[in-house]
Amino acid sequence: MARAGLTAERLVAAAADLADEVGFANVSLSALARRFGVRDASLYSHVRNLHDLRTRLALHAGGELVDRIEAAVAGRAGKEALTAFAGAYRSYALEHPGRYAATQIRIDQSLLAGSPALRRTAEVTYGMLRAYGLDEPDLTDAVRLLRSTFHGYCVLESTGGFGAARDVRASWDKAVEALHLALAHWPRERDGDG
Repeated sequence: MARAGLTAERLVAAAADLADEVGFANVSLSALARRFGVRDASLYSHVRNLHDLRTRLALHAGGELVDRIEAAVAGRAGKEALTAFAGAYRSYALEHPGRYAATQIRIDQSLLAGSPALRRTAEVTYGMLRAYGLDEPDLTDAVRLLRSTFHGYCVLESTGGFGAARDVRASWDKAVEALHLALAHWPRERDGDG
């Protein structure tokens, strides 16, 4: 029988907080059970196993991230939208390191297909990039450039990987400006190009 008060949603929210406190890799069913003052077995009425919990956490965090980005880019286009998108991405990654790490795990494609957060992420991202006049396959290439730049920068920043005296925020602003210039002057894929 399910323990009174425990729900999958409460467990995932608590796991998200735990991930930010101890790191996503350290989230365990035992640690979560201790947080609720129950035995590990009490959690199995709500989540199948650790993989299920981490997948739910990843989808939860992805939804939070896209909510933040969507609010930031609303009513903006071009460089202004890119700057807002980048700022929302970076602030989420730095404020919620465990949740952010969860957004980077590989999730089964069948689960992603039904994810409203994933659809919204694609809509917001592709919508922002269409203001640069990009179509496929250039859209996919641009998404990969943005994701790898934002992710790499945030990971390096959060781990203290930038040792130079230059202000990290100033370098971030320059990186976003460079991305804007790259998107505005994107080398378009032409029929027959390879």
